[in-house]
Amino acid sequence: MNLHEYQGKQLFAQYGLPVSEGIAAATVDEAVAAADKIGGQRWVIKAQVHAGGRGKAGGVKLVDNKDDIREFADKWLGKRLVTYQTDADGQPVSRILVETCTDIAQEL
Repeated sequence: MNLHEYQGKQLFAQYGLPVSEGIAAATVDEAVAAADKIGGQRWVIKAQVHAGGRGKAGGVKLVDNKDDIREFADKWLGKRLVTYQTDADGQPVSRILVETCTDIAQEL
């Protein structure tokens, strides 16, 4: 079974596990609207693919304005993200996860 990060976090939330508030967006406008709905002044935006190494490949970004969200979503939606875990063709990006930016108290 292959789950995107946003799908896994939805399952965690259903079982009462704490997760950051986030919305998966399929369009540039949905990504900006997600930030409006979540609120705040800083977000983490993540290209959703079935591979690790997204951050090093440019598929994860910390942003503090909606213009950056729009630019990131426009750059990745409908494109392919190549990471060290993909082949040379990469994986298609059909969703962008927009999440609240939270401090990490503990990593597991």
